[in-house]
Amino acid sequence: MATTAQLFEEPFDADEYIERLAWRTPGGGSKGGAEAFDPKKLLEEFVNHIEELKLLDERIQRKVEKLEQQCHREAKEFAHKVQDLQRSNQVAFQHFQELDEHISYVATKVCHLGDQLEGVNTPRQRAVEAQRLMTYFNEFLDGELRSDVFNNPDKIKEAADIIQKLHLIAQELPFDRFSDVKAKIASKYHDLERQLIQEFTAAQRRGEIGRMREVAAVLLHFKGYAHCVDVYIKQCQEGAYMRTDVFEDIAVLCQRVNKQVGEVFCSPETVMAKLIQSIFENKIQAHVKEKLDETRNSDVEQYLKNLYDLYTRTTALAAKLTDFNLGSDKHTFLSKLIKNIFSCYLESYIDMERQYLQNRSGMILQRYYDSKNHQKRPVGTGSIQELKERIRQRTNLPLGPSIDTHGETLLSQEVVVNLLQETRHAFERCNKLSDPADLPKNAFSIFLILVEYLCVDHIDYALEIGLSAIPSADAKNANLYFLDVVQQANTIFHLFDKQFNDHLMPLISSSPKLTECLHKKKEVIEQMEVKLDTGIDRTLNCMIGQMKQILATEQKKTDFKPEDENNVMIQYTTACSKVCAYVSKQVERVRRSMDGKNVDTVLTELGVRFHRLIHEHLQQFNYSSMGGMLAICDVAEYRRCAKDFKVPLVLQLFDTLHALCNLLVVAPDNLKQVCSGEQLTNLDRNLLHAFVQLRVDYRSARLGRHFS
Repeated sequence: MATTAQLFEEPFDADEYIERLAWRTPGGGSKGGAEAFDPKKLLEEFVNHIEELKLLDERIQRKVEKLEQQCHREAKEFAHKVQDLQRSNQVAFQHFQELDEHISYVATKVCHLGDQLEGVNTPRQRAVEAQRLMTYFNEFLDGELRSDVFNNPDKIKEAADIIQKLHLIAQELPFDRFSDVKAKIASKYHDLERQLIQEFTAAQRRGEIGRMREVAAVLLHFKGYAHCVDVYIKQCQEGAYMRTDVFEDIAVLCQRVNKQVGEVFCSPETVMAKLIQSIFENKIQAHVKEKLDETRNSDVEQYLKNLYDLYTRTTALAAKLTDFNLGSDKHTFLSKLIKNIFSCYLESYIDMERQYLQNRSGMILQRYYDSKNHQKRPVGTGSIQELKERIRQRTNLPLGPSIDTHGETLLSQEVVVNLLQETRHAFERCNKLSDPADLPKNAFSIFLILVEYLCVDHIDYALEIGLSAIPSADAKNANLYFLDVVQQANTIFHLFDKQFNDHLMPLISSSPKLTECLHKKKEVIEQMEVKLDTGIDRTLNCMIGQMKQILATEQKKTDFKPEDENNVMIQYTTACSKVCAYVSKQVERVRRSMDGKNVDTVLTELGVRFHRLIHEHLQQFNYSSMGGMLAICDVAEYRRCAKDFKVPLVLQLFDTLHALCNLLVVAPDNLKQVCSGEQLTNLDRNLLHAFVQLRVDYRSARLGRHFS
């Protein structure tokens, strides 16, 4: 195997190398082969191969040394080249700096030369311009305009530029020496100005935006530029107001003009602002004055409606106009325009609103009372009235003459709806037309008018009349219509409370007036609740009085002590039947007249009084055995009637009364056991004894010994 450097290329494995060497040697294979294994040949091969490897190593070493020498030599040469390049680069950099300094020097010279040329050229141009202007000035001085620029209509732009400059020069000349020429220049100035404005107007009518822009640019340096803008604004509005709705016309006009002014004028925001100012100060102000002045003294209602509508539509229009470019402070600009139009009307608004609301509310109430043929009676005030009120609350005595209202509650939901609707409109107008600082105060004053006419003059008055019309407890066939008053007052107050929350609260919620409003509302509620409570209490007394009359008229002593004990065919007495029918009717009336917890409260009080009446009524009679059974039947019917109350306390009272009535029929020997029953064990012994004493056999059977 030839020994070459290729045998040692990576990856090199020494074991594999020896194995291949032994395998290729004849007689050197580890497993034998064609020839038997011969260690001497293998050793000889290894020795020879080692020598070859030594020779190969020497050749490679000499080659390595030669390459290293060559590498060192080339490195030195490369270093010399780098040094030469660095020296060349340094020389080039120095040349670049010299060139840069030279360029800067030349540039400075050029700038200086340019300044010198400009310094020479500018005076020259001024001199040429001055000479040209002097030439034109001489023509005015001679009184004959020979230059083509003044006589050719196509050169009106150049003429305008010349005359504008001459006009400025003429203003500096003394009047006594140059009065004539100054007058001629001024005349030509105004003539050209007039021609330019006419040209602008004609171009506007033809719709030539480009020509309008050119003329406007020329007129910009003339005093008549503002007049040009005025003419443009006036001509824009010609034929613009064709609809019946002037505000819609204005919105369309501004939208159209806003697109055009940017193409014509160099300061479109100023022109647009001037257009809007013209519209507000002329068209809108005239429209507002016409609409409001014709109704201000003749029809206050229509005047307030028109004022609200016009102000609302004007502010809505202003909100749309904020989309246009009107300058930096367009909101303040539009607010001032609106204020200038409406300030004289808004100053007196709230006084007219209050006066109208008072007159309108009074008329609504008077019209209602007239329809009922009711002459409104004065309600007393002061210490005497307060004393009467306290006596009436504590004694339920009718103070003063009773009033027959023929069942009329003197409350009308139609009247209430009209009053609330008028007040709602007033709140809406107040919110829109009042100054923000005065809004809570104005809203509170409107609320006080509502309280005066709705709560005091209508609801409170109806309660006073209703209280006066409540009959005494011993009156016969009493018309207890006060519950109808309660029902309607309750409904009305819900409507009042809804308007308070929906329309008044948003106007005063963040102001000190909120406390005053809540206090006033609470005061009004408490006053009405006192009268309602008084009226309900007296009505309940009347109900009990009616029951007493029924019992006194229909209940006979023989009902509970019949002559024929064996011939009693009725389930309960006639008096019981009529009382139960009356009570059921009144319970139903109470449920219709009230809502919420008030129903349970009133029915509880009625039920307690009903129980007390029956309890006292039953103690007025003596009972035989069959009469006691009939009394138990009556109480059972009363208890069934008490279930309609749906009040646990009332039902419990009648259950106890029913248990007491059992004492009227129980066998003497069982009395003690019955008295110890669940329903009677907690009652006073004297009460039980009193019931037992009502038995006809109390003395004969010596029943008193059971309570001794």
